[in-house]
Amino acid sequence: MSAHTETTQSAALFERALRVLPGGVSRNTVLRSPYPAYADFGEGCRITDLDGVTRLDFSNNMASLIHGHACPEVISAVSNQLTRGTAFMMATETEVAFAEHVCSRSPSFEKLRFVNSGTEALMVCLKAARAFTGRPKIAKVEGAYHGGYDYAEVSQAPNPKTWGSIDHPNSVPLAHGTPQSALNDVVILPFNDVEHALAILDEHTDDLACVLLDLMPHRVGLNPADAEFVQALRDWTARNGALLVLDEVITFRSEYGGLQTRYDLRPDLTALGKIIGGGFPIGALAGRADVLEIMNPGGEHYLFPHSGTFSANPISTSAGLAAMEKFDPPAVERLNGLATRAMTGINEAARKTGARACATGSGSMFRVHMKSAPPRNFREAFLSPEENTRLHVLLDHLFDAGMIMINTCTATLSTPMTEVEIDALIAAIREGFEKIAALD
Repeated sequence: MSAHTETTQSAALFERALRVLPGGVSRNTVLRSPYPAYADFGEGCRITDLDGVTRLDFSNNMASLIHGHACPEVISAVSNQLTRGTAFMMATETEVAFAEHVCSRSPSFEKLRFVNSGTEALMVCLKAARAFTGRPKIAKVEGAYHGGYDYAEVSQAPNPKTWGSIDHPNSVPLAHGTPQSALNDVVILPFNDVEHALAILDEHTDDLACVLLDLMPHRVGLNPADAEFVQALRDWTARNGALLVLDEVITFRSEYGGLQTRYDLRPDLTALGKIIGGGFPIGALAGRADVLEIMNPGGEHYLFPHSGTFSANPISTSAGLAAMEKFDPPAVERLNGLATRAMTGINEAARKTGARACATGSGSMFRVHMKSAPPRNFREAFLSPEENTRLHVLLDHLFDAGMIMINTCTATLSTPMTEVEIDALIAAIREGFEKIAALD
């Protein structure tokens, strides 16, 4: 791994970026102090920046690259399609073939529609739920991230001063200027708390269009939901005429048919994104045929006009089909085994170094917490100022050691990885734990 020169190309490029981009970037997640590194090229599970530094990529563009960078099968599929056109005001055979493949992976996927991102998939799911039920409100878990739609982002980042009591969590805006009307139509539930969640839902029986749930919400602690909690929400929605909407934008990588198959769960709608695009922008909503028929202009119950200029564009669908065919059951099992190896090694490193830390996760994802015990909900996962300081020491150490992590110290694996890369990460994290201990 090469060292940075005193005046780096990334630093110079950031100076240019500050003149034309707010904060110098188009997404805050790439920012680092004093400046972000700029990618030159990626290959497999590694990225080389403009200054020649090569790092192991455990972020995989926020969990979207299941096969890492420059996957040969994806390159071939996209290159072939590029010569035939990138977008048409016509349907394509690739759209149909990819829809067939995605629907074949999960028993709850009777039909689907493609959109352009996970955020858009969640937005369309919520609008479809409202149209189908004729009800205005949604319920979601406190702290869960579901994209940038006004309603989906409510209480994404509350804090002890704003989150209210556990029996009635507040609906807290994320962006300044969020309309009060949006807050009024979002009901907040505590994660993994059956008693309080059901009591809150019972107060809104006639108004809820859907309950929105991520089975392992990243920002809530990246811990799988208790089966009892999931079943309680499924039963409540079925009993009260609301829809159960799953956000599997990230967790679809956890099993061949998504994390829902591990729970033997059949939600009414599922939002997809990230890995299903093979590295290109995409989203989809899949689920019950009768619910999705409200988007069919030739059907008897057409309630929700929907379209999108780049929805199901043949570049994304070609890349997605190639990527998902390659991510077959043996590939899923192997990658999940690597994640288990990583979590076991990280927890052992925490024990041996005396670090107040632990790893949570499932499937091919895991998160390192600056806490001795795994958090079970957002309030337990919330970082104190001291924990936040220790986390940033660890993240900076890992970046300097050649490891790219998601900013919560979360890793999402890709199929080019082997035990070699996993063991390198475990060793680097152990060194980081030792460095933190020396500062205490």
